Amino acid sequence: MVPDMKSVSTPIAILTSTLLCLLLSGAVTAQQADIGQESLAGSWAGTLVIGRDSFDMTFNLTRDEDSFNAALISRQLGIYGMPAESVVLKNNRITIRLEILAAEYTGRLKMDESGSEIAFIDGEWFQEGEMVPVILRPAESQ
Repeated sequence: MVPDMKSVSTPIAILTSTLLCLLLSGAVTAQQADIGQESLAGSWAGTLVIGRDSFDMTFNLTRDEDSFNAALISRQLGIYGMPAESVVLKNNRITIRLEILAAEYTGRLKMDESGSEIAFIDGEWFQEGEMVPVILRPAESQ
């Protein structure tokens, strides 16, 4: 028995439309991620407050072809460009690991109103079992 062309073309049309929508939404998501990643390169500064002490800290982020590198600067702690062992960027979250300090900074990238630039990074500094909130902003706006 030969299938009716009308009954065959309807599922194919639905499948084609669904695949096209998925491809387009993936392209938009990838484009938005690239915009955020482009604006991530640079210096990001914040204040680490532990008890009564506060320390200015800056992460200098540079981008290679597919990855980021980070270096920590904190004048009060005598740190001038300590390289991070790893920088992981996934789903608008960044994790910077500094194994020599047994520390990690994890934050969520927060976009500006236009959605084209990162306005700030809302994150936490983890060290020796303690978590301290630290908001990083572009160093120029500090």
